[in-house]
Amino acid sequence: MTEKDGTRVHDIPAADQLTQFMKSGWAPSPLEGVVASPVTPYSAARREALSLKFPGVRLVIPAGNSKVRSNDTDYRFRPHSAFSYFTGITGSDAVPDSVLVLEPTELGHEALLFIHPRSPRDTDEFYKNSRHGEFWIGRRMTVEETQIRYGISVRQISTIEDFLKSEKETLILRGEDRGLDKLVEKRKKREEEFASVLSAMRLIKDDYEIAEMQKAIDSTNRGFDDMIRALPAATSMARGERIIEAAFFGRARLEGNDIGYDTIAASGSHACILHWIRNDGDVRPGELILIDAGVEVDSLYTADITRTLPINGKFTAAQRKIYMLVYEAQKAGFAAVKPGAMFKDFHNAAQEVLARGLAELGVLPISAEESLHPDSGLHRRWTVHGTGHMLGIDVHDCALARKEAYSEGILEPGMILTVEPGLYIHPDDELFPVEYRGIGVRIEDDVLVTETGCRVLSSKLPSHPDEVEVWMSNLSRG
Repeated sequence: MTEKDGTRVHDIPAADQLTQFMKSGWAPSPLEGVVASPVTPYSAARREALSLKFPGVRLVIPAGNSKVRSNDTDYRFRPHSAFSYFTGITGSDAVPDSVLVLEPTELGHEALLFIHPRSPRDTDEFYKNSRHGEFWIGRRMTVEETQIRYGISVRQISTIEDFLKSEKETLILRGEDRGLDKLVEKRKKREEEFASVLSAMRLIKDDYEIAEMQKAIDSTNRGFDDMIRALPAATSMARGERIIEAAFFGRARLEGNDIGYDTIAASGSHACILHWIRNDGDVRPGELILIDAGVEVDSLYTADITRTLPINGKFTAAQRKIYMLVYEAQKAGFAAVKPGAMFKDFHNAAQEVLARGLAELGVLPISAEESLHPDSGLHRRWTVHGTGHMLGIDVHDCALARKEAYSEGILEPGMILTVEPGLYIHPDDELFPVEYRGIGVRIEDDVLVTETGCRVLSSKLPSHPDEVEVWMSNLSRG
């Protein structure tokens, strides 16, 4: 277990002589060439918009604490998405326990950033403290460097408790920082409203966000190439799904910050398990593999793409039939994504295609029209999930936005969402002929709502079965 001062029970105590010796003989080592981040004007505009929604109220947005994985080992730190959105601080610049405060003024709010800055060499933190020390976790930026890079007034986190003692109506994004939660009076309804606003403000992406999303998608495309190249290795050993998973993770770490979510590498009937992340199955020629993966770039924006691939490079007749039904459903979904449409419209459009296809296959006990009635939905036996969700700095972005702004809302230019119909026929489903059992197909792309319709940001990744077979053949020869 790690103590508050960053020491652990198994650490070897430092003698006083060593402590004094460690404070001497260090040359200055400032960061060279620190300039404003490209996100700075965008995050400033976001804070200004937030300020207008809560005049006279102090707003507290924590980055969050480190989260324990096991004993004194923490998970890799990722700041809360709202903190990153309103500060621009992401990737390796993000420090646990940081806090953004919007302090009310006569003209709006002043942005204050409280951080744990670089450890000075005249203390023992830089080599003793395993949680914050530079010798343990690497260099952090100083107060001055952070101000230059992110254009926010910066203070030491050690002063936050005294700062919050001044009585003022305060709203906090609760549940992200244990210590801060104790310092701010709880206002349940107002805090829920605050969290909802922070989420809803991310529904429409600015130019910076759209560019970062495209970067994440392009990197994910290259990750899919890597996974296809890894298929021969995956088929040659047990638990080959993990070979596929590992290939994608390598790309994510090389080009980005991390994966946006646990990769689904679901071979054979595992594709029928919607959130299959155990990835411990064999990869067998003749079966399909459903891969749902996304690179999270350093700005924390993530792609979310799914392709269902024939492991040996060729679809069987039964696989192709189910695949084409999903493909046509996705096309119908794309056509329904446009400004002024309801969020549910693209789901309904895709569901109509799936229901009619299932009726033609003879597995529905009622007509497609009857199944599509809200009181029925029997076709959903084989397609139980929604057809898409908002996407951005979270893979399921804007999740706390109110229903009237999201699931019951209207699409607007600048929104980015997924369109991902799927059909899943479990191996024990006796309503389907044997040749279809165990087939699971999902096709997922990332879509930007434009002024006139939509643009499929992930369109460079093949999805038609003929194109998929050519894509896989070309990579196998490379």
